Amino acid sequence: MMNSHNQQLSLLCLSLALLLLSGLRVEARLQHHATSYQKLFVFGDSYVDTGNTRIDQPGSWKNPYGITFPGKPAGRFSDGRVLTDYIAKFLGLKSPLPYKFRKFIAQNLKYGMNFAYGGTGVFDTSSKNPNMTIQIDFFKQLIKENVYTASDLSNSVALVSVAGNDYNFYLARNGSIQGFPSFIASVVNQTAINLLRIQSLGVKKIVVDGLQPLGCLPGNTASLSFQKCNSTFNDLVLLHNNLLNQAVTKLNQQTKNQTTFIVLDLYDSFLSVLNNPSNNNIKDAFKPCCVGISSQYSCGSVDENNVKKYKVCDHPKSAFFWDLLHPSQAGWLAVYNELQTSKALQQIRY
Repeated sequence: MMNSHNQQLSLLCLSLALLLLSGLRVEARLQHHATSYQKLFVFGDSYVDTGNTRIDQPGSWKNPYGITFPGKPAGRFSDGRVLTDYIAKFLGLKSPLPYKFRKFIAQNLKYGMNFAYGGTGVFDTSSKNPNMTIQIDFFKQLIKENVYTASDLSNSVALVSVAGNDYNFYLARNGSIQGFPSFIASVVNQTAINLLRIQSLGVKKIVVDGLQPLGCLPGNTASLSFQKCNSTFNDLVLLHNNLLNQAVTKLNQQTKNQTTFIVLDLYDSFLSVLNNPSNNNIKDAFKPCCVGISSQYSCGSVDENNVKKYKVCDHPKSAFFWDLLHPSQAGWLAVYNELQTSKALQQIRY
């Protein structure tokens, strides 16, 4: 009886040991396949711009932008950090240098480069800042000048942001709602062309943002007293994101996964935070922290006597949105926390 019991105990211990060893082997395989990226290259708009937009343009370089980080305006469209900073952190890198500073802070070229400009799109949406095609031209020129080598590129990640400026520009030019679906298709098609072009320059892992719920931005919820999202805009966003996912699936099939194109789901990440703000210590989900004192002014506006024409909330760290269009640092951190559990971010590492 005792011998039988000992035999069962021995078998149990052996089984546990094999299970533990199996687990260690799986972990070792995961560690073996984990990739250590050396650089991050960023293309797009104000959601990822960390300083390229000109100082004489509205926002980003004006007070009160940057009051949370780094404590003064530094070219980010937020009171602090933006998506780029959190993706760089995820990769174990410092946030890459803005393109316009490349000749002044050369030692920071080793982390990659940020080519994004606020207000831009895949098409021409700004008379002062370059669209994504031109941003990629800048990248190509640096490669031609041997600023970055083939080895640099093969061990790098590209982050591409399309946050809706093309659609704002379309509406501003009196584009019709009826024509929106075909225009959305053209934006997604041009985005796919841009992704392939970045891949052709040697980058092996390319991440593109899905469109955030535009109907939830304060500029679109102001008429609803900042209480709920505009469903009409969000329906159009869903069309954009569906087409983008289809395009990215096709790109991965065409390249036979030699390059992995990955979509970051900002839509669900934003909504998850906005629907459950207290989970991320957010108290003001829809109301922006910084607003103009009237409709003719925006965050950061001053009059001819440099008198402020805006007001800032008492607790920026508890507001999801910083201004009418952009998340606060707290908002981006909450979105990043949601993204960390997503399959997409894990795909970047392996």
